[in-house]
Amino acid sequence: MEIYGIIGEKLIHSSSPAFFQDKFQKLNIDADYIPFELSDIADLPELIQSQKNLIGLNVTIPFKESVIPYLDFLSPEAEATGAVNTIKIIRAAGKTKLHGYNTDVIGFKDSVELLISGKKGLKALILGTGGSAKSVAFVLQNLGIHYQMVSREPKAKAKELSYVTIDANILYDHLLIINTTPLGMFPNIDSAPDIPYHFLSGHHFLYDLIYNPSETLFLKKGKKKKAIVQNGLNMLHIQAEESWKIWQDIN
Repeated sequence: MEIYGIIGEKLIHSSSPAFFQDKFQKLNIDADYIPFELSDIADLPELIQSQKNLIGLNVTIPFKESVIPYLDFLSPEAEATGAVNTIKIIRAAGKTKLHGYNTDVIGFKDSVELLISGKKGLKALILGTGGSAKSVAFVLQNLGIHYQMVSREPKAKAKELSYVTIDANILYDHLLIINTTPLGMFPNIDSAPDIPYHFLSGHHFLYDLIYNPSETLFLKKGKKKKAIVQNGLNMLHIQAEESWKIWQDIN
């Protein structure tokens, strides 16, 4: 039986196992998809060695960047973003090679275009600076959308904003706001990025990469102010299908 899976620190929130198990059942594929919780990315080689039937992995928080030194090849998107969410495991001639890809890029691109419906001239705030944020930034740059990243401890050279500096003027000027942090993710559903939600309006678009719960506190606060909101479920499905194509060598 072929095995696929996902690595992350805590995976109770992940819908990837259910997505792929449903896919395998519908297509009558003899395979399994297993969540592998790792306390440290240094445990990856042991996992690869112990799971001889493991074909591919998805990668989630907090390993999308730290996994890269363990890989033998990076796709152009993975190299450009500095983040990997999909690994293909190639075993041949007694050797094992790990190839890294970033399917978050196409997943976010296709889904955010649905949200903003071709609206021109938007500026964006990216909440967070991790691996997912880098994928989002890559997409926005390619779409010609000016963005600024927001972090708790901004780096001056990167021209990041901090949450305490976000005011009415910044929110009026940045109508697309993307949450790439785990704030609000199950089971910690009562948390949300610390922005001044009272300055939001019906002109804003709020996108949360989180999909569990389906409506995070971040999105609820946006809806209260009539903003258009979207969670990350569609992105998950798109990137998962792209991962499957990579694992199966489907062009």
